[in-house]
Amino acid sequence: MIRALAFVALVAALVAAPAVARPSPADLESELVCPVCGTTLDQSDAPIAQRMKQYIRQRLAAGATEAQIKSELVDQFGPGVLAEPPKSGFNLLAWLVPLAVLVGGALGVGLVAWGWSRRRGDAEPAGARELDPELERRLDAELRRFEG
Repeated sequence: MIRALAFVALVAALVAAPAVARPSPADLESELVCPVCGTTLDQSDAPIAQRMKQYIRQRLAAGATEAQIKSELVDQFGPGVLAEPPKSGFNLLAWLVPLAVLVGGALGVGLVAWGWSRRRGDAEPAGARELDPELERRLDAELRRFEG
């Protein structure tokens, strides 16, 4: 019984593996950029984009992996053909600089808001100023007139 279950599991894994391992042309087309118009291949109708799509289909049919196809296209067109820059070397800055700007901006806004709240707390309350004695006497007289 255990042998039969192991055999069934092995057959299922072998059948499912090609479906999982093989990338579709659509996956690659969304990860690569047309060198002419700068949009992803799945959005571009430029002649070079059409040729690149055909190349991807041919290479996938020949059994090439996604990494191989990307590498071949980078060799031919340069790293600008990748929709997202590699996460290594100098290109790592393309990932880190926006993150640093976002964190720095959030800290800056927080510090400014904290400073404003501190200044507002240090200001004297609106009723803390003393009135001129004559003005205060006239105000009291007017208030008594309305109360009574």
